[in-house]
Amino acid sequence: MRRTDSSGINAILFLIALCLLVFAFTSLRPEFIGRLGLTPALVLQRPWTLITSMFVHANLTHILFNMISLFFLGSFFLRMVGEGDFLKVFFFGGLAGNALYIVLGPAMIPGVGASGAIFAIGGALAITAPKLPVIVFPLPVPVPLWGAMTFFLVIGLVIPGIAWQAHLGGFLFGVLAGLYYKKRRGRPLYY
Repeated sequence: MRRTDSSGINAILFLIALCLLVFAFTSLRPEFIGRLGLTPALVLQRPWTLITSMFVHANLTHILFNMISLFFLGSFFLRMVGEGDFLKVFFFGGLAGNALYIVLGPAMIPGVGASGAIFAIGGALAITAPKLPVIVFPLPVPVPLWGAMTFFLVIGLVIPGIAWQAHLGGFLFGVLAGLYYKKRRGRPLYY
C-alpha cells in the first residue's frame, strides 16, 4: 500500500467541513433534511439524494459521533492507502450503504448521515488492521477494531431509528475493499 504525507488529512477535513456546513444549513432550514435525505420510495424522483444524504445529519449527537469516527478511522485509513483510495472507499461505501437502505429500509423514512461511508472505512480497517486498538465509549480500555465494528453493527440493530441497513451495506463494501488492500499489501497491518 502506498502511504501519503499528512497533507492528505485535507480530504477528511473537507468532508467534515462539508458535513458541518450542511448541518448548519439544515438546522436553520429543517425542511431540507427530507429533501436532501434518501427516501427509498422517492429515489427515482430525487436521485441526487444518493449523494446528498451522506452529508445530512439528524441532530448534534449524530454529527458529533460521525465526525469523530470519520476523523480517527479516516486518518488512519488515509495514511494506509492514500487520499484517492480513501475517497473511493468513502463514496462507494456510502453508495453501497444507501443501496442497501433503499432495498431494506422503510420506504418513506429519509435516511441521512455519513455512517455508511464511515462503516466502509471501518470495514476496510477491520480486514487490513483488525487488531488496531480503538476506544469505544464508555469502555475504559481500548478494544481491537474488529470488535468495535462488530459492537457498533449490533448496536445499530437494537436501537430504534438507526439505519442499520446503511451501516451494513457500507461495512460489507469496506470488507471487500479491505480484502483488496490486504491482498495488495500481502498481510494485515496489525495482527
